[in-house]
Amino acid sequence: MASIHKKIPIDAPADHVWDALRDFGALHTRLVPGFVTDTRLEGEVRIVSFANGTVAHETLVDCDDARQRLVYAISSERLKQHSASVQVFAEGETRCRVVWIADVLPHEIAPYMDAQMDLGAAAMQAALARSAREMSAV
Repeated sequence: MASIHKKIPIDAPADHVWDALRDFGALHTRLVPGFVTDTRLEGEVRIVSFANGTVAHETLVDCDDARQRLVYAISSERLKQHSASVQVFAEGETRCRVVWIADVLPHEIAPYMDAQMDLGAAAMQAALARSAREMSAV
């Protein structure tokens, strides 16, 4: 199984980042606007529309407020396995690090997933740093 790891520094407090990350239905408005164009919730499943036209069905596995960790799984015809975790770690009062890990099969899909996660990480960094600056200016 391919395992993809991203360590994403974010210029925003950990609690601010966690609040956006745990908002499972708000990818397109709070966490990764532009990278994700729409998110709809159907029970524990979010239907995610990406800017490249891909649509994914992501099932919420766990949302742990104490650890600031969210786990989800994707099911599709192309994927035999996809499980991912995203966790926030404070690095002082105004910065944090997000660790995003995805385990995928088949191996051949890993380069695509890796590139998509890079795009998602960049969108996350920009959106959360911007929203943290806007909050501190108020």
